[in-house]
Amino acid sequence: MTDSLVEQFDVSPEEVRTIVADAVGQGDDGELFIEYTESEALAFDDGKLKTGSFSTDRGFGLRAVAGEATGYAHSSDLSARSLRHAASAVKAVTAGHSGTMADAPAGTNKRLYGDTNPILSPSFDKKAQLLQTIDAYLRNRDPRVRQVSASLVGSWQHVEILRADGRLVRDVRPLVRVNISVIVGEGDRQETGSAGMGGRSGFGDFIAEQSWQATAEDALRQALVNLEARPAPAGSFDVVLGAGWPGVMLHEAVGHGLEGDFNRKKTSAFSDLMGQRVAAPGVTVVDDGSIAERRGSLTVDDEGTPTQRTVLIEDGILVGYMQDRLNGRLMKGGSTGNGRRESYAHSPMPRMTNTIMESGEHDPAEIIASVKDGIYAVSFGGGQVDITSGKFVFGCTEAYRIEDGKVTYPVRGAMLIGNGPEAMRRIDIIGNDSKLDRGIGMCGKAGQGVPVGVGQPHLLMRDMTIGGTEAKAA
Repeated sequence: MTDSLVEQFDVSPEEVRTIVADAVGQGDDGELFIEYTESEALAFDDGKLKTGSFSTDRGFGLRAVAGEATGYAHSSDLSARSLRHAASAVKAVTAGHSGTMADAPAGTNKRLYGDTNPILSPSFDKKAQLLQTIDAYLRNRDPRVRQVSASLVGSWQHVEILRADGRLVRDVRPLVRVNISVIVGEGDRQETGSAGMGGRSGFGDFIAEQSWQATAEDALRQALVNLEARPAPAGSFDVVLGAGWPGVMLHEAVGHGLEGDFNRKKTSAFSDLMGQRVAAPGVTVVDDGSIAERRGSLTVDDEGTPTQRTVLIEDGILVGYMQDRLNGRLMKGGSTGNGRRESYAHSPMPRMTNTIMESGEHDPAEIIASVKDGIYAVSFGGGQVDITSGKFVFGCTEAYRIEDGKVTYPVRGAMLIGNGPEAMRRIDIIGNDSKLDRGIGMCGKAGQGVPVGVGQPHLLMRDMTIGGTEAKAA
């Protein structure tokens, strides 16, 4: 589908523009967000194709903003009747309001990804065959493999954003993801390993033999490491975080606290700390939605604002927040291109894109060698964070003991426990190897999920609390 979405309504584009201008024009901001999405998912599990699905979705969301108030209505019916009903609903927030419509976002000629539809190639049958090949490959690699799960997920989203002044922004967004997990066992003991990859492109490089084999090997390696792991100790340890995916802790424990809405409402642990030290010297954190073909990137956000590189923490000092148009306007700072929504059925809010801690100066081997008694956390799984207090708990899916400057043996059941702002101050050494994850992140907020990226270098955090099953040796 390549035709303009505005032309999919049962009235002329001019009539659509008239209805939108009448609904939104008396407010401070607003837009018509139109979306068409195709989605496909295949999942291979327990030796057979368990799921094969394809769906399309189409609809619009109409928003009017007056001060802090938002009127929002949506429908899957692209008709004048539905659009007029939506206009009547959202106009309730602008009744009696005498605001001035905010300026439209700046335009951009940059495109961060192509418009190839990943669902079209390869075919469904070839994707199913690939999943079967991955299953057979892993089962042949090691007799301890007991279960293999593999999935391919692709989507193709076409959005158009129409403002009251008639300006129209269009973006076509491909997205793919490959996931592989393995269960290995010896006797009564079983352990799991997983790996994935993805980005904003066709499946192409992600399903090339060298790519899926490397991902499969990584999942198997992690599972076998965990099969040999000992119970994690509990207590206070120096903790080394690996590069890449461990940045999910930064995303959860710090990133959400730097989103504009939490700070405008003063419900973040970082509220009213602008210009103050919130992390150790040398810590620089950015959110960058403008990296080509990355999972969290967008040419324009869901309000039509081009994404950008936004510095949040610079050398340990809080210097910025991530903003959508509403919160940026109310906080007198403008949008940073972080206005995101899950779909046309949701109103936008400030959300992360690719959130990254930048490199320092130290070799990762030097960081590990500096630790006498610690934990090396290579990968994280699930976690919980309280935005207001900053407290977090994260489970390690791959971790090791460090003793006298050397990685000695793997541990299982390690939980990293702390407070986001405090943890940022406990960073002592920063590696020179910052990198992004392999394109697997999803972020939830207020019931909405969006794809994101995370990244960081190796880093050392002093005296962190580790929850485990064994008491720390005296």
